[in-house]
Amino acid sequence: VQLQASGGGLVQTGGSLRLSCAASGDTFRTYAVGWFRQAPGEEREFVAAISRSGVVTDYAASVKGRFTISRDNAKNTVYLQTNSLKSEDTAVYYCAARPGSLTTSPFPYNSWGQGTQVTVSS
Repeated sequence: VQLQASGGGLVQTGGSLRLSCAASGDTFRTYAVGWFRQAPGEEREFVAAISRSGVVTDYAASVKGRFTISRDNAKNTVYLQTNSLKSEDTAVYYCAARPGSLTTSPFPYNSWGQGTQVTVSS
């Protein structure tokens, strides 16, 4: 499956952005999807993940209560709603997909989007 991430931008502290991850192919519903982010000089870190059906979700502690992951399998798209953004949320955000169950580790994901930049200014 090929992924295209979009929706990033420049936003002030406390603002919101909705990131999208659009997938190609007709097997998207068989893939779990995760969002990861990477700030300059930092390692890629887990943000959120969603199961194939969308019933099960998982979040990093740093974003829980502020970010919401969802999916629309009819549109082959996963969303990440980011609210109450902080300067420490500034990073390139990547979506990734893997057949089977969701995981918080980036290594089992075998399809990655190109990333979308989120910059939060104070």
